[in-house]
Amino acid sequence: MKKSMIYALVAAPMLSLAPAAHAQSLSEPAAMVMTKTPGCGCCDAWADLARAEGHTVEVIETYDYAGMKADHGVPNDLASCHSVKVGDYVVEGHVPLEAVKRMLRDKPAISGIAVPGMPAGSPGMGDDPKAKFDVMAFGGDAKEGEVYYKAGVE
Repeated sequence: MKKSMIYALVAAPMLSLAPAAHAQSLSEPAAMVMTKTPGCGCCDAWADLARAEGHTVEVIETYDYAGMKADHGVPNDLASCHSVKVGDYVVEGHVPLEAVKRMLRDKPAISGIAVPGMPAGSPGMGDDPKAKFDVMAFGGDAKEGEVYYKAGVE
C-alpha cells in the first residue's frame, strides 16, 4: 500500500470527528468571572441564573466600584452594579443570557455588552421575560449608543 493511501485512511476518521468536537465546544456554557460589590443580592441572583444555564461563575467582591468599571473598560453611562468577564468580552449589569449567548456565538468586534442601571424585570431584577429594555454594545467597532439586543422583543 502506498504511504499516501495509508495517510488518507488514518486521517479520514479524524477529519469526520473535527466538526462534532468543534460544535460541542461551541455549545458548552462559558466560564464567567463576576466582579461586584459585597452583599448585592441582585448580582447574586444574576449569577444564579447563569449557573442554572450551566455556566461556572466565580464571584469576586470589591468595594472599589469605580476601579471595577475602569478595569473592565465600561463607559460611565453604561455602568451597572456588576461586571462579568466571559471569554474576551465584558458583560455589564443585568444582561439577558440570550444576549450573552449571541455575543459568544457571533463574536462581534466589540469589547462587550451592557444594560445600564438596573431595569425592573431584567435578569436578577425580577426575571420578567416580557420586560423591555435595550442591551448596548460598547468598545471595539461598536458605535456610541449602538443597541445590540432588545430584551422583551427578540
